[in-house]
Amino acid sequence: MKTNIRTLLAASTAALLLGAAACTDITTEPKSTVTEANIFNDPSSYQAFLAKLYGGYSLTGQQGPAGNGDIQLIDEGFSNYLRQLWQLEELPTDEAVIAWGDAGLPELNTQLWGPANQFLGAMYYRIFVQVSLANEFLRQSTDAKLASRNASPALVAQVHQFRAEARFLRALSYWHGIDLFGDIPLVTENDEAGATAPKQSTRQAVYDYTVSELNAIRTELPAIGQAEYGRADQGAVQMLLAKLYLNSAVYTGTARNAEALAAVQAVIASGQYAIDPSYQHLFLADNHTSPEIIFPIPFDGVHTQSYGGTTFLVHAAVGGNMNAANFGIDGGWYGLRTRPEVYNLYAAGDHRNGIFYTNGQSASINSISNFNDGPGAPKYRNVTSGGQPGSNSTFPDTDYPMFRLGDAYLMYAEAVLRGGGGTRAQALAYVNALRQRAYGDASGNITDAQLTLDFLKNERARELIWEGHRRTDLIRFGAFTTSGIWEWKGGVKPGKLTEAFRNLYPIPASELQANPNLKQNAGY
Repeated sequence: MKTNIRTLLAASTAALLLGAAACTDITTEPKSTVTEANIFNDPSSYQAFLAKLYGGYSLTGQQGPAGNGDIQLIDEGFSNYLRQLWQLEELPTDEAVIAWGDAGLPELNTQLWGPANQFLGAMYYRIFVQVSLANEFLRQSTDAKLASRNASPALVAQVHQFRAEARFLRALSYWHGIDLFGDIPLVTENDEAGATAPKQSTRQAVYDYTVSELNAIRTELPAIGQAEYGRADQGAVQMLLAKLYLNSAVYTGTARNAEALAAVQAVIASGQYAIDPSYQHLFLADNHTSPEIIFPIPFDGVHTQSYGGTTFLVHAAVGGNMNAANFGIDGGWYGLRTRPEVYNLYAAGDHRNGIFYTNGQSASINSISNFNDGPGAPKYRNVTSGGQPGSNSTFPDTDYPMFRLGDAYLMYAEAVLRGGGGTRAQALAYVNALRQRAYGDASGNITDAQLTLDFLKNERARELIWEGHRRTDLIRFGAFTTSGIWEWKGGVKPGKLTEAFRNLYPIPASELQANPNLKQNAGY
């Protein structure tokens, strides 16, 4: 199964060079080194273009691991889509800090960023490179275009599914856009590429468009659990819809918890996924065999070489007294640790705390820049469940589980508690299924009285730590800025409350300069 997505990703650079040259604002469409007149004479070019869209989350350019990047705003390794998304979701929260002093990183640790932060800019441009490429794929794959190129009926049918996948990937990036930045431009395949600077839309309008797109493509994708590994099917669509619906009150002011519950229940009831008996297996080099992962971002040491993604997550979490070889890598980067507030959420007997490393690590973070301050958390590892190292000691084989069944269980429970329907009994059963895995038996089970929203906020941290959900979760629970304190929040060791406007990141200053149609988010 994983070989298929490896082959698909390899095709993205072998057959199609669609790099974005100096794409430092979304008014400039990515520039291609090929033209419509020649590239689409080859039927395989459609698959190669689709591979470029999938590869946009794991790769950084036209050659691995670096040297011909898609964007030139920032060091290519830093520019990786998944690396930026993870940093913006985790570093400002109670789950993680990074020791490095690169311009912009310390401000992410402390919630003191501004519009000139280079990492915010890189994420913003990554989102719109993805959107721009998806739009171009859709322009080039209409039935009329296919007919003009004498495409066979079999190719037309195949491209119809490709188009649905491209729309899913565009929706995924639009979700990231409204979640992180709020009011952003809404640009589709119906807009002429690069004709005018795009106008700023509202968070509500982009939300509505994204939801409508996902509902429109559901039946055009393989049934739940039936796609090639690493590609979108109806299960991935339902999980993305659930994320949008569960956060709808934040994005639009209107709760849609019933819709969130229905979406996750469709995934759970399909029977296509099961809770992995081993929690750690979800984050190892052979996690592509896990029955729990619904939609991954695949990585392997041969075809997806970059300094972002799980290369970053594995290496940056290793340092101090850790033996890098035990994690399947050639050396640690002495960067990531967790904060004590989340570390202390784990009770005795909870085996999920096996991700932590405390030998030589202090319990508190006196200095963010000192790797030995704070518990280590090498959750992602480049070794298999049998203890064998991955295929490459620099670039891991470990996939990133963007959506998995354990998250669906917790979202179901939250939707129930927020009035979305379902039953408390079922919600409790799902939560306790995860805790039975965590404790190895029923000793960790909770009672109905203990099942509260505050409990779920903490349980999501315990179960989903470092999986790129925490900032969004804390905002939904009202605990990211004006409530909730952890070390170094606000730039002081004990932590302090921050301003509510920081629930949104600022529109990058460079983009405001390039596009006069944009207005900065309040507070910046």
